[in-house]
Amino acid sequence: METISKIELWADTHHPKWIDFIRMALGLFILYKGVIFIANTGALMEMMSNSDLQFFNLALAHYVAFAHLVGGFMIALGLLTRFAIIFQIPIMLGAVFFININQGFLSVSNNLEFELSLIVLILLVVFLIYGSGRFSLDHWMKNHPNW
Repeated sequence: METISKIELWADTHHPKWIDFIRMALGLFILYKGVIFIANTGALMEMMSNSDLQFFNLALAHYVAFAHLVGGFMIALGLLTRFAIIFQIPIMLGAVFFININQGFLSVSNNLEFELSLIVLILLVVFLIYGSGRFSLDHWMKNHPNW
């Protein structure tokens, strides 16, 4: 627990202001991907109909949609950022290593989905360490505890 406190203290003292705008853009991008994921439910259902584990796939699809919508919104606002990121990282690990890796790096056929997934995964790890920053609801609530 002491190590986590040291990492958080270091991140708070070495957190540039401009990186908060990257966090906001990351959250909005994840929110956008959640909306796109929900909009393409027909393709998702077709993909799941060929599978033996239909209930598991349906539960996984609901988890991904909910985590992207709520987590993206929370990351963009800077509200419980590390908590929201913890729910995003398994999704992005699955996207990078199980879904998009078969397409290949810089492949034209997948519209750079692998590269986007890898960049989002790296940014999630960065913000898991750095936290939400000064332009966030977490920072505002820490400075105004009795509001």
